[in-house]
Amino acid sequence: MSDPDLLSPPDTSSSSVITPVRWDGAAPVIIDQRALPAQLVELRLDSVDAVVDAIESMAVRGAPAIGIAGAYGMVLGLRNAASDTVAAAHRALHELAARISVARPTAVNLSTGVERVRRAGQAVDTSPADIISAALRTALAIHAEDAAACERIGAAGAALLGGRRRILTHCHTGRLATGGDGTALAVIYALHAAGRLDEVLVSETRPLLQGARLTAWELGAAGVPYRLLVDAAAGSALAQGLVDAVIVGCDRVARNGDTANKIGTHALAVLARHHGVPFYVAGPLTSFDPATATGDQIVIEERPADEVRGFGASRTAPDDAPVWNPAFDVTPAGLIDGFITDAGVLHPPFAEAVVRPVTPPSVRA
Repeated sequence: MSDPDLLSPPDTSSSSVITPVRWDGAAPVIIDQRALPAQLVELRLDSVDAVVDAIESMAVRGAPAIGIAGAYGMVLGLRNAASDTVAAAHRALHELAARISVARPTAVNLSTGVERVRRAGQAVDTSPADIISAALRTALAIHAEDAAACERIGAAGAALLGGRRRILTHCHTGRLATGGDGTALAVIYALHAAGRLDEVLVSETRPLLQGARLTAWELGAAGVPYRLLVDAAAGSALAQGLVDAVIVGCDRVARNGDTANKIGTHALAVLARHHGVPFYVAGPLTSFDPATATGDQIVIEERPADEVRGFGASRTAPDDAPVWNPAFDVTPAGLIDGFITDAGVLHPPFAEAVVRPVTPPSVRA
């Protein structure tokens, strides 16, 4: 594990920096992603209830970002608990971890980030203030490490893709979803910076339109060329030769390489394989879960029915329409051509690579 004292989160003093979560010295502050693209709104989360609600409601979203938010939520909860003994602070750590870690069940970054903060605080037995300090150092380190991981993912993906200049991506995997440039979008940013990108095809990503609302907004702000398409048009785009590679993110990777990601990812992987287009998953090692053997064991979050019955105040289906609304699906490892990670590119077969990946240079055991 990295020494938190050696790391600091990204400098967010410039108004041009997009950071979905930051610590303002006393509480986490997030960009409310529900308001985009119409408004760029920040929310200060002054209570654990507010942190949990922000994660559950997807005001903050993206596996790394909710891991960072959860870690800062642990610190906030400890501060608000105002424990007067070490034992009371340790009890608060356990209670906070149990509460925050289940706010969204599929992305592994949330539970592992919360657990890392809990362990750091639990290891301190000097005073409640020292426990809070250890928790904050660890949360800041989680944030900083993700920013560094994003940079390495971008470099690894740009090296891998060579002359593949037209990229299709799904959902949102960029600066709004991570501590840095993103996962799949970090690769896209690196290609663009190198002058090796012609166009990004961005799927809308139903039902909450993270591709349309967030990816399109972010790429446009960064000057990256893109076109938006409905999810159902992806097959036609692949068939017409408009795509050289598909790159998506990941919320949890099982030991065998099965991958949970935003609903619709599995269909893209099938389409890419049929059309002979490589399908890559980009993500940090913190999204890999060797304790989960296969994708069948990943808990898939189901979202409220009204997310499908309409959008915002507009109703697009009968109020009583029966709905199935899984937030994620699982793409079998056999459909994935490689994982682009902060430790480099993992190639199939994935089982051993997921269990014992190369350790990134900035992370010490």
